[in-house]
Amino acid sequence: MAKKTSRFVCQNCGSIYPRWAGKCDSCGEWNTIIEEELPEKTSPTATGGQGGKQIQFSDLRGAPETLFRLKSQIAELDRVCGGGLVPGSVILVGGDPGIGKSTLLLQAVAKLSRGVNKAGVPTKCVYISGEESVDQVRLRAMRLGLAQEAVDLAATANVRDIVATLDRSDSADIVVIDSIQTMFTDTIDSAPGTVGQVRASGHELIRLAKRRNFVLFLVGHVTKEGTLAGPRVLEHMVDTVLYFEGDRGHHFRILRSVKNRFGATDEIGVFEMGEEGLREVPNPSALFLAERRGNIAGSCVYAGIEGSRPMLVEIQALVAPQSGAAPRRAVVGWDSNRLAMVLAVLEARCGISLANKDIYLNVAGGMRVTEPACDMAVATAIVSSLTQHAVPADTIIFGEIGLSGEVRAVSQPDLRLKEAEKLGFERALIPPFRQEKKMKITGLRVVHIGHLKTLIETFCGS
Repeated sequence: MAKKTSRFVCQNCGSIYPRWAGKCDSCGEWNTIIEEELPEKTSPTATGGQGGKQIQFSDLRGAPETLFRLKSQIAELDRVCGGGLVPGSVILVGGDPGIGKSTLLLQAVAKLSRGVNKAGVPTKCVYISGEESVDQVRLRAMRLGLAQEAVDLAATANVRDIVATLDRSDSADIVVIDSIQTMFTDTIDSAPGTVGQVRASGHELIRLAKRRNFVLFLVGHVTKEGTLAGPRVLEHMVDTVLYFEGDRGHHFRILRSVKNRFGATDEIGVFEMGEEGLREVPNPSALFLAERRGNIAGSCVYAGIEGSRPMLVEIQALVAPQSGAAPRRAVVGWDSNRLAMVLAVLEARCGISLANKDIYLNVAGGMRVTEPACDMAVATAIVSSLTQHAVPADTIIFGEIGLSGEVRAVSQPDLRLKEAEKLGFERALIPPFRQEKKMKITGLRVVHIGHLKTLIETFCGS
């Protein structure tokens, strides 16, 4: 009996099934399971594994080689990548359609082409588009004022042709593939964009980048849930995963690192979208607070940390009478489950009734906050809106709230306070520090809050 030479794979999540089914049990999508041919397996040798070469082991002693990094001259991009681009690394860039991924990478390769590589010769940059023609890429370059830069363009989706062209020692220093979902290899009998094609194409291009030691950018599409489309294994294969975030209603974009083998994770870079492309923002806190109006009930300033960078953003809350059968909870830029916890603590530990109120919470400017240190700022904004007591405009707030109502210490308070002082704030409501924690003295008037009841008393009496 002949062995089975195919399998059934969900094109949405990559789950594998022995037979076809209408619905994927893993992701719940319908009609996404497609039959794919299995690659032919080579028969093992009779001795069961002979024929390989001996590998050489090393110990942990010895000085590691210093990594050479190519500078893109875009400080925000270099920051997110860990201080520059490491030759031989693979960077996956994901984001919503039209958010500016192609614009950012075209600007990056244009600036990189002006520099030199490790050997001291001009950096050779290649931009390969599977979605646009060469003329379309040229039109974008003209709009961005980059038409005179030394960047090699090509429009193809055939991975075999790309490998044959770039598989030379002097082929390129920087390669952009836009996008990985449009690439295909003829060794797999399925359409471009399917799980099998994305996995196989990504594997071939990553092997080429490691072999020829050039920096490879892969542009990736995202699903409606905001995650990168295609197999999850693609994120494990690359060295760095960057998400390009932003709201089309706002003019700034955030480049966030969620994985980085050569730098810190959760680092962010902030850009402003304009007529001439993306412009880096060296002081994001000033940008996020530019349109803030002080002495308004339901508004306060939260001092957070994104990666290694302190960031001040405005937290807005609106508490309104219940308008429907059930109270409404609308959240933009924060975790809705975290909001439910803060509301429960306010009711159970502080005696504030919110069960018959509609509550709307917004992180102004479209920024998304994930830190638990934002708890106290959210609670302050809610109580401020409920009592109509405005938080003083010169006050910043941060702290994590426990289920018993206690306010817990958070990481890197020095950086938060220093950023607030730099922007002209004079007062800080923060958690008490641990005894062993040494705080650097700043010019701010610091008020330590140990419990939510103390916060409400301090806030209402200020």
